[in-house]
Amino acid sequence: MAASVGPLFKSSGISGRDPKDNSLPADGVAQVDLVFANTRALFEVARVSLDQVVFLEVLLADGSLRDEVNRHWLEWYPDEHDRPARHTTVRELPGGLKIQLRVEAYVEEKK
Repeated sequence: MAASVGPLFKSSGISGRDPKDNSLPADGVAQVDLVFANTRALFEVARVSLDQVVFLEVLLADGSLRDEVNRHWLEWYPDEHDRPARHTTVRELPGGLKIQLRVEAYVEEKK
C-alpha cells in the first residue's frame, strides 16, 4: 500500500473500499468518506502525521465529488497558509472506483 525510503513516504492508490469486507460502495460520497478514513488508517500504521504530507493527488471519476473532497481537505488542513500541495484530476477509474488518493510525505526521524 505504501513504501518509505529514508524520510520519503509514498502511497500507492488508496481506494474508498470498506476495510471490513473490501466492498466498494456504489455511492461516491461514501467512497470519498472511506478513502479519507483509509488514508488516515494508513498514516497511523506508517506513523505519518498530517503535517508531514507534502503532496496529495486526487483522482475522481466524477467531478461533482470535488465538494466532498474539499470538506475532508478543510477538516485536515483548515489553515489556507499551511497546506500541502494538491492536484485533482477527473478521469475514468477502474472497477467502479469514484475516487483514489495518492500521498507523498516527508517523515523526519524523531530524535
